[in-house]
Amino acid sequence: MSGRSDEPEPDPAEGGAGQAESHPFPWKTVVKRGVVIGLAGFVIYLVFPKVTEVFASWPRLSTLQPAWFAVAVGAEAIHFMCTFALQRIALRTKAWFPVITSQLAGNSISLIMPGGAAAGAAVQFRMLATSGQSGGGVVGGLAAFSLLGVGGLLALPVFVLPVILIGSPINRGLYNAAILGSIGFVAFAGFTAVVLATNAPLKWTGHLVQRIRNAVLRRRPPLTDLDQKLLKERDLIRSVLGKQWLEAVLLSAGRLGFDFLCLLASVRATGSHPRPSLVLVAYAVSGIIGLIPITPGGLGIVEASLTGLLVLAGTSSGDAFLATLTYRLASYWVPMLAGPIAYGAFRFRYRKVPSSPQAGPLPA
Repeated sequence: MSGRSDEPEPDPAEGGAGQAESHPFPWKTVVKRGVVIGLAGFVIYLVFPKVTEVFASWPRLSTLQPAWFAVAVGAEAIHFMCTFALQRIALRTKAWFPVITSQLAGNSISLIMPGGAAAGAAVQFRMLATSGQSGGGVVGGLAAFSLLGVGGLLALPVFVLPVILIGSPINRGLYNAAILGSIGFVAFAGFTAVVLATNAPLKWTGHLVQRIRNAVLRRRPPLTDLDQKLLKERDLIRSVLGKQWLEAVLLSAGRLGFDFLCLLASVRATGSHPRPSLVLVAYAVSGIIGLIPITPGGLGIVEASLTGLLVLAGTSSGDAFLATLTYRLASYWVPMLAGPIAYGAFRFRYRKVPSSPQAGPLPA
């Protein structure tokens, strides 16, 4: 007798399954995800006719003017190069490969999932941590990058508003959009200035959020010192913006400018010649609408809003649908398909590097 038991050894996979069954998803998480998915589906259903009209323009891509189409593709490529360079400054690193691959992979996740910005940022955070970046530097760098991107987008209507006011009469809808965009920028700029310059708002916000969170989630470990954590991350952002600020501002303006040039070239490729200032307002407003995390990457919302705004800018409906399709191919679909390729290249290069212990989820 060998003394061994006849009972089979437990299968690790079955043990994992048993643990998964004993710790299912909390019902609140399931409900929240269900609400997000349901809301995204409802919004896509509402804008589905516009989306189908945009994609119905696919056969007309062959009618685009080749020179302007090449300008659109080249402008979007430069837009992404500015994005990579800006992230290198924000992350305080000289490496290109981990920044490019992590940005493309995280961006792809953001474009697939409803409200996927957080998931995309978490993927990028883990990849950068695996490549050797410090966790605190990554958090501050990504936050500074987001701050520059959102601020620049909200600033566009402010810069174009004087051109509209002194130019020829325009559609009332675009005028109102520019006014609302200007108000949004002023509010954002004031909020950013206060948060970066003073401690009181962040401390008050941290105390309030911490109190509400601990009151709602009583069964979880209490959250402590949230105000100090917010101040620490704010200081990281401020230190990043304080270094190479001129390059950061130029690159932030460049990435928005070349993305807008992609849209303008897409419109010109159809043969339409609306005023560039009106196309800029359409670009800014649709971009701000796309920030609302309802559908993945603003899918459906951007198409519906952008085509309508381009029509208000003086483009025919058929050319507006074709221009929107061309622009979204360059700015949405191609980058989304490049994400898995970039992630595979990253995993191949760092295949011998163990997962970093810092590569956890992003702090709140």
